Amino acid sequence: MTDRKTLFITGASSGIGAATARAAVEAGWNVGLMARSQDKLAWLHSELGEASHVIPGDATDLAAQEEAIEETVERFGGLHAAFANAGIGLDTPGTENGDPDEWRKLIDVNIMALLYTARASLPELRKTRGHLVLTGSVAGKVHIPGSIYGASKWFVHGYGGNMAQEMREWGGRCTVVAPGMVDTPFFSVPKPDKLKAEDVADAVMFALHQSERANVPELTVMPTG
Repeated sequence: MTDRKTLFITGASSGIGAATARAAVEAGWNVGLMARSQDKLAWLHSELGEASHVIPGDATDLAAQEEAIEETVERFGGLHAAFANAGIGLDTPGTENGDPDEWRKLIDVNIMALLYTARASLPELRKTRGHLVLTGSVAGKVHIPGSIYGASKWFVHGYGGNMAQEMREWGGRCTVVAPGMVDTPFFSVPKPDKLKAEDVADAVMFALHQSERANVPELTVMPTG
């Protein structure tokens, strides 16, 4: 399958990550899938077949991400895109009443894990003039009272713009996909009138399928409801 392009995804076991894996395989890509849930990854692999390779692991561990990308490259012969998708929210919002331990975990997942994906994937993406995709949020584009989660996504948007400038120097591309509210396991209560994970996956694939002449630095996807 080395003639197929390969996409590495963190947070791949459910929600946006799993939907993007399905969309990518349907579009003719191979996928390397990283998440903590080994059972969910195994189920997804049984659905996607030999075009997928699963690597259970914690995205907040740089060495684990480096090993996962190395394994993906060994399995499929190269890396053409990486999707830093792992992310969490907060159970207790706000600063005065918030939980500092929860803040640390959010920063580790929403910021540090994303940086680790970039660091681990860039040497391989440089070889293929590849594409880095980051999961941002509309919460990273507007001011929400006291939102620490939103502030973490402001970082993603700023960093994504910086990486788009850096990567263009060697023909690479970087895109931030910024969804509004999405009906995924991220929320404890279903949001049936909001976006589906498949809508965000479609945006990711739209960015990846642009011609080599074009980069889409940011895509905002909003629910109509």
